[in-house]
Amino acid sequence: MRSEKTKTITPKNQGRAFVSTQGIKAIWPVGRPLIGMVHLLPLPGAPAWGGSMESIVARAVTDAEALESAGFDGVIVENYSDVPFFGGSVPSETVASMTACVHAVRRSISLPVGVNVLRNDAHAAVAIAVATGARFIRVNVHTGSMWTDQGLIEGEAANTLRTRAALGSGIAILADVHVKHGTPPAGARIEDAAADAWHRGRADGLVLSGTGTGQATDMDDVARVRENVPSATVMVGSGATPATVRGLLELAHGVIVGSAVMAGGEAGAGIDPTRAEKFIESAHS
Repeated sequence: MRSEKTKTITPKNQGRAFVSTQGIKAIWPVGRPLIGMVHLLPLPGAPAWGGSMESIVARAVTDAEALESAGFDGVIVENYSDVPFFGGSVPSETVASMTACVHAVRRSISLPVGVNVLRNDAHAAVAIAVATGARFIRVNVHTGSMWTDQGLIEGEAANTLRTRAALGSGIAILADVHVKHGTPPAGARIEDAAADAWHRGRADGLVLSGTGTGQATDMDDVARVRENVPSATVMVGSGATPATVRGLLELAHGVIVGSAVMAGGEAGAGIDPTRAEKFIESAHS
């Protein structure tokens, strides 16, 4: 590690020479994307599984279509209701179910589609994205480690990028930094973690969020990351509302929203078309 100080290394050549062929700027070449969450109903095997894949797929498609109609720029399909989550790999029934849902969403809308396999199965997310034609994945802990309700989760960036390469894929990787519902190791600074995820983990975009689902993202954190990792694409991953989205877009490169556009403002409740439209109107006002 100390040997790196023997020569000058600029951010440009600290690992940015080789990026995914469908990087964030390739997916959204202009503007600052607004990405809506599709929170799936409990999947087979989850404690709250309701017994009908048809209902899960239908709700996912309805939510995705509502987000597209409202004017969103992309969606992320996530197994939000599978609590409690696995800390590592998810079982095969989860992968199969999510593949069916993402495939159906891809066929129903023209927007770029992303995949997030909670809590942190990036290998499964890459596989699902490749099988369905999704454009990007989100990874909660890509580099470093976080203490979570699943225990200690450690990033597997090396395996994730090698899996992507082995499958011949160019999907983009959105990596959370100090992800919500988690606590970083003592003394870990968010700007340092962001630099590691961007330069050494070769993420295609960084996501900053609040302490939990629907909680506001600390804009001081966003400012510090933007200042210390100026080449990075930085997105806000939680807490956006119609009242705050314009301000968020002035500093961040994009916004991911879930709770604020769902029925009753409740995560997992399904997209409320009126809320979704109001969010877009506020962002574009």
